[in-house]
Amino acid sequence: MPRITYIEFGGRQHVIDLPNGVSVMEGARDNGILGIRADCGGACACSTCHVYVDPGWMDRLPPPGPMEEDMLDFAYQPDPARSRLTCQLRVSDDLDGLVVSMPEAQS
Repeated sequence: MPRITYIEFGGRQHVIDLPNGVSVMEGARDNGILGIRADCGGACACSTCHVYVDPGWMDRLPPPGPMEEDMLDFAYQPDPARSRLTCQLRVSDDLDGLVVSMPEAQS
């Protein structure tokens, strides 16, 4: 199973093994990780699952689609180079080792 590392704003790390096919957001929600609210439940209709992806992973992820790009405009302190919505990232073996950090707040 792919292993994803979630880092809360305060620095607390959660290393979680997730099954292929779930979203990175669902992995956080289902494991009680604070910092990803996911108010829309994964419909890409809000930005409350916003994270900063570790720079070493940005070139390894699929590019954001137009809906995700639009929603990132509403995220708390988006970083044009590293911000992603976790509802749009599907866990696969290719994501084994992914590291994401939560912002101070979710908008």
